[in-house]
Amino acid sequence: MRVEEEKSSRLEVNLDWSEFLSRHDMTWKTRPMSWNEGAFIGNGLMGAMMFGEEHRDKRNVLRFVLGRTDVTAARTSGYSPRIPIGEIDLECVGWVYQPTEIKVDLWNAEIKARVVTTVGEIGLRAFVHSEKMVMVIELETSEGERGAKLQWYAEPEVSHVLKNADGPNLNQYIPEIKVSRYTEQEVNVGVQQYPLGDGCTTAWQEQDAAEGHRVCYLTIQNGVSEEVRADAIALVRETAQADLEQEVLAHRSWWHAYYPQSFISIPDTLLEGFYWIQMYKLASATRKEHWIIDNQGPWMTPTPWPGVWFNMNVQMSYSPVYTSNRLDIGESLIRALDANFDNLIANVPEAYRHDSAGLGRSCSYDLKSKVVDETGNLLWICHNYWRQYRHSMDKSMLINGLLPLLKRGVQYFIHILEQGEDGKLHLPPTVSPEYGSFKKMTVPDCHYDLSLIRWGCETLLGINDRLELHDPTAERWTYVLDNLTPYPVDENGFMLGRNAPIEFGHRHFSHLLAVFPLHQMTGEQEEERELIHKSLRYWTGMEGDMRGFTFTGAASIAAAIGEGDEALQYIHSFMHLIKPNTMYREAGPVMESPLACAESIQDLLLQSWGDKIRVFPALPSTWEDVSFHNLRAEGAFLISAQRKAGKTAFIRVKSLAGEPCRLQTDWSDTANVRVSGERTVPMKRLGSGLIELELKQDEEVVLYEGEDSPSFTVAPVEAVRSLCNYFGAHKPWRRYGVPFQN
Repeated sequence: MRVEEEKSSRLEVNLDWSEFLSRHDMTWKTRPMSWNEGAFIGNGLMGAMMFGEEHRDKRNVLRFVLGRTDVTAARTSGYSPRIPIGEIDLECVGWVYQPTEIKVDLWNAEIKARVVTTVGEIGLRAFVHSEKMVMVIELETSEGERGAKLQWYAEPEVSHVLKNADGPNLNQYIPEIKVSRYTEQEVNVGVQQYPLGDGCTTAWQEQDAAEGHRVCYLTIQNGVSEEVRADAIALVRETAQADLEQEVLAHRSWWHAYYPQSFISIPDTLLEGFYWIQMYKLASATRKEHWIIDNQGPWMTPTPWPGVWFNMNVQMSYSPVYTSNRLDIGESLIRALDANFDNLIANVPEAYRHDSAGLGRSCSYDLKSKVVDETGNLLWICHNYWRQYRHSMDKSMLINGLLPLLKRGVQYFIHILEQGEDGKLHLPPTVSPEYGSFKKMTVPDCHYDLSLIRWGCETLLGINDRLELHDPTAERWTYVLDNLTPYPVDENGFMLGRNAPIEFGHRHFSHLLAVFPLHQMTGEQEEERELIHKSLRYWTGMEGDMRGFTFTGAASIAAAIGEGDEALQYIHSFMHLIKPNTMYREAGPVMESPLACAESIQDLLLQSWGDKIRVFPALPSTWEDVSFHNLRAEGAFLISAQRKAGKTAFIRVKSLAGEPCRLQTDWSDTANVRVSGERTVPMKRLGSGLIELELKQDEEVVLYEGEDSPSFTVAPVEAVRSLCNYFGAHKPWRRYGVPFQN
């Protein structure tokens, strides 16, 4: 697919999306053997993970472990956790053998496979429909595999061998499940009811399209009522009676519109592939009309964390949507915050509910989570809300959604601030997330909370000025900023809090939140930069409790101060921790770290915090050729740029809201930078590569260096062939460990 921009900018995107993404399809030459290696599909609410099993009694099985994000079980106490809902298994006649070939086709969001068994072959295609809650599995069987069958198992019916393939599930609440089955209108129905009346309904129908050619249509619905069952049956029948190829086209059309919202191509082919799989994962995990991204997405597997976590997980999971220009994905979070506003108020002590709100660590999708001693989570999630606003400049979102929530989040902190003998405002002991969790450690003047209250007050004052609200509460926010105690610092850099140095490994960057993602400490002054770098090196040099998100946070912090080579080292370290299919797990699966690493990659190419749009702010020295198109910056700007042979060739800027535009470039102040557009756009050179443009709404220009106007073409960087289609079957320890050749 070749796209041409308006002639005013003469920018052309020379890109065949199908061909480009095909170099990053996940591939397997043997069947994947666990959730860590499985082929996954999803439509933002419903999903499946396909993998096999080595046990001698199950070597003929390819499992489609099913998931639907909103299926939870009510309890008499505690939040309603996610519940596994079973699977549909392809039970072959023979053992699944080599060379079985499996591929996740990213462009079309489908699993395609040639399953080789000891008695024949099965051709397979599977997808979860983009527009319907229907999964389609299509089979083409050879003579020896005519007897292969698709068999649905409710959660209690799943074989003990399969259910415990990754170890027994000792931490997760599983209710007593009552299973009933029946057939109606030639549709099979399985109902799983939980003790307090909730549960889920699965309906499926298999059709013979021709000899050896079968298609199965399956839906999972949340609920067990007669109405839910009737809707499930009707949906399966409607889809089964439609033309299959038309359904395939409808499914694909959503994805074909989704991917081109932005484009990046980098000379590290492995990371480029990883990045695009995260874009696929994002849209498979949620959509604007669906639920918050929790720790699993629609790929449920045994976990001690069957809910939504807010001391990092949700915030980091959404972090790549803003720069990638995929704000529709971010709307699922905004909808949840708006819809549960009253519950956020109820999370704080009753005495504060008249003007405050808060959010504890973990909960279900209703966001009911009492605030105890981890106090900053709501303000951090408000920062995501702020990023959604700043990248869209949607004024109604700001006024009706973010502003009232942020005011309440800040006010809760004002209630608990205490004036010390030094005249400064101090915080009582609170939790610095993930440090000494098992000891339940708290520290006074916790950096995590100090940075968030400071950011909250500064942001409220900025909104007050922008909207000319003349809010009388502004005096209180100003007072807090003027009197808030400084961030505790020692000889090693930022501390957890007052009199609280880092004494053992700390996996979270909670003590560096002022640097990233809040960007209050920018490093633009040399003394501050040295403090940030010292803090980063000391933190990452600590032996102990390091996790995937440790390295993604470190990468973004390094990128924020322009240390591209160091940031890339952290990203490469993270690559050794993810699973072959780019999933990530600790004691259980967690979504946030791979998605956050996608933001770390973005931070090498474009940053837009503060009042500047930074183009190529932290490129590794080895990345000489880079292209990106329509990455989104704060102020609602679409930015495209290309770097060739280590030099910035051009930068295209399109303003969607007419906001002030300041570009930080790597062009020298003596470079002959020219502007091409429909009109002569005023440009000011502010020194040190900083350029100011006066762009109207919907106006775009291209900046380039030199006398002659070159052709402005965005195209993929040449790939390293041996690193194409890397994810799927390859093991982490092979990455960067062997020589690769074109």
